[in-house]
Amino acid sequence: MNQKFQYKVVIYRESMLGSLLLGGSKVDPIKFSEFLNRNGAEGWEVVTMEREIRRMLLFFSREAFLVVMKKAL
Repeated sequence: MNQKFQYKVVIYRESMLGSLLLGGSKVDPIKFSEFLNRNGAEGWEVVTMEREIRRMLLFFSREAFLVVMKKAL
């Protein structure tokens, strides 16, 4: 069987406001779950994800997830 897939890569991160006010920002697990469920309802399946801390404006940081998803064509 020769099944074909479509892939998409998304960088999920919280807004910059939390980082500026608090000095750092972490991903809200409830919002991240809603993001994953919305994409899952459209047929996307998470293949892999990587957590990273991204620097911004030299002194601030915020958490982000690089998410690779696929769905059958």
